[in-house]
Amino acid sequence: MRYSLRQLEVFLETAHQQNITRAAAALSMSQSAASSALKELEQQFDIQLFDRVGKRLQLNELGRLLQPRAQALMEQARALQRDMDQHADAGALKLGATLTIGNYLMVPMMARYMEMAGAAVTLEVANTRTIVEQVAAFELDLGLIEGELHHKELHSQIWRDDELVVFCAPGHPLASLKALDDDALTSARWILREPGSGTRQTFDRAMRGLLPQLDVALELQHTEAIKRAVEAGLGVGCLSRIALQEAFRHRTLIPLLTPGRDLQRHFYLIHHRHKYRSAGLERWLQLCKEYGRGAQTNPADSC
Repeated sequence: MRYSLRQLEVFLETAHQQNITRAAAALSMSQSAASSALKELEQQFDIQLFDRVGKRLQLNELGRLLQPRAQALMEQARALQRDMDQHADAGALKLGATLTIGNYLMVPMMARYMEMAGAAVTLEVANTRTIVEQVAAFELDLGLIEGELHHKELHSQIWRDDELVVFCAPGHPLASLKALDDDALTSARWILREPGSGTRQTFDRAMRGLLPQLDVALELQHTEAIKRAVEAGLGVGCLSRIALQEAFRHRTLIPLLTPGRDLQRHFYLIHHRHKYRSAGLERWLQLCKEYGRGAQTNPADSC
């Protein structure tokens, strides 16, 4: 560029004040700096923008022609600066979460963020596969998922620990067993989350070696629907302990032990490797760390 915004600023303020001294004072510049900026602008293009009338500087014909265009350019520059300044503050976030996280953990975190940052949060709740696709497409700023991730464009980090629990209704035949062996697991009718969900991914891994023999009666997308179906005696389920604590407390559902079957897992934070980490996103990540630490100390309290 053969001119600077500062030179245009001096030109416009001088046109307004009709005096270089007053223009310099309005711009918090020395008179010599303002005079140099205006002189350099004119010399750069071999033009004259003012007629000198005593101590007054009066726009000439060329100056009057360029003034509105310079004014419009400065307004655009100021608007751009305001937009960039706003990104120094925490702004609105578009978050995604899988069903267990979205339904049981996100609300208090969102309320805390909005209280701290004074900014809105929108939340998309879907299964792991969908959240991963939306984060990869920059449709979401960040995702919290239940499943393991292998995606070259996304960064993944462990957020907190979780555990799946096999459960049934109090009147179910398996409720009286202290623990389920392989025969009991294969004799049950299962009501499970759909393929593509993090919960199903962990369940399938834990039941490796038995999967072809399992009787999967229903595959449902919603945690509450699975709980209702199991309460009705339609089968046995397997969900996060977080989603079952209230039901276990009221004895509407019964946890079942599964020795030798590893149902431990992690929740993960994911974001695109090329995602700009705004002040708002950094603040959310810090909030997740706080809630993650609290979960490891006292899982019940974090729910």
